[in-house]
Amino acid sequence: MIGRLNHVAIAVPDLEAARAQYRDALGAEVGPQQDEPDHGVTVVFIELPNTKIELLHPLGEDSPIRGFLDKNPSGGIHHVCYEVEDILAARDRLTGQGARVLGDGRPKTGAHGKPVLFLHPKDFNGCLIELEEV
Repeated sequence: MIGRLNHVAIAVPDLEAARAQYRDALGAEVGPQQDEPDHGVTVVFIELPNTKIELLHPLGEDSPIRGFLDKNPSGGIHHVCYEVEDILAARDRLTGQGARVLGDGRPKTGAHGKPVLFLHPKDFNGCLIELEEV
């Protein structure tokens, strides 16, 4: 059901410092900063030959990333995103097997302009999973 790894998301306390580190120290291609108000985050994508890294920073006081950074002040891996061909079919299959979808269960538009859903980390070995329709 899942396809390729789309990205690994890392929550960062200082977005500019993280951008500079990936660009200058690692020589990575760093994309522009983009606000995603529906998700309460500002994101930057790092392009790699085989996938992407998504840097996440809180956007607003109600950002879910703020709570993550409160618990992990240095930042850390926040979620893993896998591609799926049909997000509604994937959702229905997973919920039929007992997985919990976060939020109201309806896909939202993600940072790539495609439908996304998040799956509860307690159902996936402590890892928050994002599914993105391709």
